[in-house]
Amino acid sequence: MPVILIADSGATKCEWRLVQGDKNKTILTQGISPYFLNASQITALLNKELLPKLKSALPERIHFYGTGLSNKDNAATIKKVLRSLFPKASIEVQTDLLAAARALCGRSRGIACILGTGSNSCYYDGKRIVKNSPGLGYVLGDEGSGAYLGKKVVQYYLYNTFDEELKARFEKRFQVSTIEILDHVYKQPLANRYLASFAIFLAENRGHYMIENIIEDGLNDFFFTHLYKYRESWTLPIHFIGSIAFGFRDVLKDLCNTYELELGKVIKTPMQGLIAYHR
Repeated sequence: MPVILIADSGATKCEWRLVQGDKNKTILTQGISPYFLNASQITALLNKELLPKLKSALPERIHFYGTGLSNKDNAATIKKVLRSLFPKASIEVQTDLLAAARALCGRSRGIACILGTGSNSCYYDGKRIVKNSPGLGYVLGDEGSGAYLGKKVVQYYLYNTFDEELKARFEKRFQVSTIEILDHVYKQPLANRYLASFAIFLAENRGHYMIENIIEDGLNDFFFTHLYKYRESWTLPIHFIGSIAFGFRDVLKDLCNTYELELGKVIKTPMQGLIAYHR
């Protein structure tokens, strides 16, 4: 059996799995995004955090999935670094969306959706991504994502829409002022992650009608804006991956039933599916 190294990377953390037959080993490193790190910085990071943990195991195949890799220059940077470190390995560098599609659909056709900090979706024909409803980021889009739902929570609080009970719960949970929120959103980096951090308030207060409305409306916006654009949605299973999808899978099930769509898998992370796909 070949020795396979699979990476699932975001901007903040990267999960690696060294797969040897039926055994696999998990290695965690800092996130690897070519938008934030250049080739020499990525090389230094991997020399420090990955290579010592591989010990004597030399991967024959490397499959690297990550954020920002639809940009060909970024993908080339990652591949060049991996080639310098593993000159004898076959190396594949792909997007996080293809990782989701392969993990969710395997080699079958289906609609693959990401609902995490951000959101994305595609029609996958069992081999490649054929259609992709454009993700416009948290300012213009990201419907159904953690950032989108978290933004709704913040709006409800700042607009004084929450009833007194929810307002009190919000203030006790987050202890932030209006000035601090606006500063983080408009002046600090990574505003999308900051907004997504408020989505936990929804999970912690299920059952309240305002909370349920935010969740259902936010996920419904994803269905209407993206899933309706694929005619394949009406004939193929729709799969979901990500923390938001997994946390609110009951709402996804209800929405699929309402629209007479077939709900497929709902999983939190892609790694187990990727191991099965590449094995």
